[in-house]
This record gives sequence, C-alpha cells and structure tokens, in this order.
Amino acid sequence: MAFDYFHILIFALIAAVFFPILLGVAALVSERGVKKDLTAYECGMEPVGGAWVSPNIRFYVFALIFVIFDVEALFVFPWAVQFQTLGLEGYVEVMVFVGLLFVGLIYAWRHGALKWE
Repeated sequence: MAFDYFHILIFALIAAVFFPILLGVAALVSERGVKKDLTAYECGMEPVGGAWVSPNIRFYVFALIFVIFDVEALFVFPWAVQFQTLGLEGYVEVMVFVGLLFVGLIYAWRHGALKWE
C-alpha cells in the first residue's frame, strides 16, 4: 500500500529541492545596487497621481459578492448532476441553500453594495 503513494513522495521531494534552487537562481541574476523607481507603472505613460492611492472599498465588496455567487454555482453543478438520486431531500436542501444566498443578495442590494457610482 505504501508503494501506491511513492509517486507523491517523489513529487514532494522534487518540489522541496526545486524551490530553493529557484530562489538561488533569482538571487544570482537579480540586479544589485540599482535604485528602485517608486513611481507607479502605467503602460509606459507618465503616471498620474501618487502610487499609494487606496482603491474604493466597493471594489472589494463587489469582488466578494462575485466570489460568493461563483462558489454557489460550483455547488449547484454537482447537485444538478445527481438530481435524480438525491430525491426530494436533496431538492429541499439546495432550495434552502439558494434561498439563503438570495436573502444575502437582497441584503447587499438594500444596503447599496451593488451600486456602482
């Protein structure tokens, strides 16, 4: 049985050796003594404003809402594949799951998290 996991051990050993080698190569080829330019890079154009501008919190909230509903889709696909074998109990459980996410969407909508101004 231990022989079945031998390839995983080999993969882990290769990864454990490969990581320090990559760090060593990066240290060898990196430039030393060069002053870093701390201006923001904007596709070759002259930067406008400072580099330390914090973005609006709405970007993060919108991204989190997207991730939540993306994960919902990930959970609904396997359920749809096994729909007939899960029966009524599986249907009720998924409807509760989707209902809770719908309530969360309504909550976010009412509190203005989906407004893009």
